[in-house]
Amino acid sequence: MHETLLIEVDKEVCVITINRPEKMNALNRYVFNDLDAALDKVYNDPAIRSAIITGAGAKAFVAGADIGEFATLTTEDSVKLARRGQDVFDKIENCPKPVVAAVNGFALGGGCELALACHFIYASENAKFGQPEVNLGLIPGYGGTQRLTQLVGKNFAMELLMTGNMISAREAMDYGIVNKVVAPEELMTTAKAMLNIIHSKAPVAISKIIECVNMFDHTQQGYDFEIKKFGECFATEDMNEGTSAFLEKRKPNFKGR
Repeated sequence: MHETLLIEVDKEVCVITINRPEKMNALNRYVFNDLDAALDKVYNDPAIRSAIITGAGAKAFVAGADIGEFATLTTEDSVKLARRGQDVFDKIENCPKPVVAAVNGFALGGGCELALACHFIYASENAKFGQPEVNLGLIPGYGGTQRLTQLVGKNFAMELLMTGNMISAREAMDYGIVNKVVAPEELMTTAKAMLNIIHSKAPVAISKIIECVNMFDHTQQGYDFEIKKFGECFATEDMNEGTSAFLEKRKPNFKGR
């Protein structure tokens, strides 16, 4: 049993649903713990050939991190948080079985990073993607600066990360983030149909494809650097102002310090 997830195995596909719809499925320490345990099941259960990660409800895949948790974090705590998130997302990325993100709404901040960690992304027409951490005086900490750049290239990654802008599912597909966009009611059926095709292939070959593709232009140095810079943001006045403004539902007044 998981406090924050729903788990269902359907014809060799493990469907992992982040189940905090009242919080737009925001990530917190309990979600990371539950995801970690659910991935152990995907890795180790021979009856599971693949996995889909999605969000509960019609509004959000994962709308970001639980900002309320940030208020009391020290710089050291924030580094540990980023490391924990990256460890779980690395576990997704390096899973020897295909893991697909079925993005059914907002995939923002940590939610976008979660989707990027999956082997590919299917999205509903109402999905939105973005890395709005800059609005909080922060940067992505769960691998977003690295995976986004690998997918879309330096220039567009810079624009998305610096503006914090959201893009539509169709725009995300145009830029190579999303593989396919479908009607909301077709999302899970389409993802499962694609996985059924992959299930007909040799499992060992599939696992080695994942391993080889992940080796392309993929070094740990960039991820470690992101964690360091994420932690440094927590020592700034701008971060305190940004998170306070978010929680108080007002516009932040950044001072650059």
